[in-house]
Amino acid sequence: MTHRILFVCMGNICRSPTAKGVFDRALEEARIDFESESAGTHDYHVGHPPDGRAVEAARRSGVDIGSDISRQFVREDFLRFDRIFAMDRANLEHMNAIRPENASARVQLVMELVPDYGMEEVPDPYYGNRTGFVQVIDMLEAAAEALVREFRS
Repeated sequence: MTHRILFVCMGNICRSPTAKGVFDRALEEARIDFESESAGTHDYHVGHPPDGRAVEAARRSGVDIGSDISRQFVREDFLRFDRIFAMDRANLEHMNAIRPENASARVQLVMELVPDYGMEEVPDPYYGNRTGFVQVIDMLEAAAEALVREFRS
């Protein structure tokens, strides 16, 4: 079975491409069959690569996200993907507002995978400094490990 996974944040240039890269690495290492994409709820950066700070932080952790291109989340994503992970409540609410009645995807906050982590949302590092991008990677690595365990059980 191929797991189809989508990661969603606001602009699709920081958190969601980082999530895709971190989860892709964890799922590939676990030899789990999957396809993944990332998207943003807003069209601010459609067609653009990830933020350079996100690319650098990911590279330092062994993940290459530099070739990702931002796209906007669309209603059809509810039908194309099995799992959709939102980085925060605002984006989760935005997606649920356009959710079609026949949607089959399971939609949740990514940090619900690790309820004991101590943070329910992945903070947007865009307006902060480089340490915020490192924090995002740490959080997403914990969530990715939890998803691997879930898929294996």
